[in-house]
Amino acid sequence: MEEKVVEAIQDDYPDDFSWCYGCGRLNEKGHHLRTGWQGDQTLTIFTPQPEHTALPGFVYGGIIASLIDCHGTGSASLALHRKNGHMNGDGSEPPRFVTASLHVDYVKPTPHGVPLKAIGAVYEIHPKKWRVETEVFANGVVCARGEVVAVVMPSTFVQKN
Repeated sequence: MEEKVVEAIQDDYPDDFSWCYGCGRLNEKGHHLRTGWQGDQTLTIFTPQPEHTALPGFVYGGIIASLIDCHGTGSASLALHRKNGHMNGDGSEPPRFVTASLHVDYVKPTPHGVPLKAIGAVYEIHPKKWRVETEVFANGVVCARGEVVAVVMPSTFVQKN
């Protein structure tokens, strides 16, 4: 049985904030990354598609960076939502984060054709700023490590019509 994230923070984002190419559920051409809790760590699972190839048999590094990026912002949202006394699916709107910095180390070539598992640890830096350390696994082997510093999305990001 394939492992999957059942309750994802992205499911609770309001429609106006669900268009991200990486994790937006409303972006028809996006990756639809979903991040949830796995104990005290966060989890995102993603299976790269044929167009995500760098070289035959290997995943393009930009896809790995995108996975770490959206996993990081989703993880920060999960952590602050939990800190505020909420859980996924409880009807409350989770905080939305954007990336302040992204760092990726490619440890091994990432094989194509297998699900990738991003596992994160979340650390509060400031009430509106969180650091997420992520490891990306393919077939149980670490292929990449990354760090995202995520900040609560500023109100200036809201588009006014």
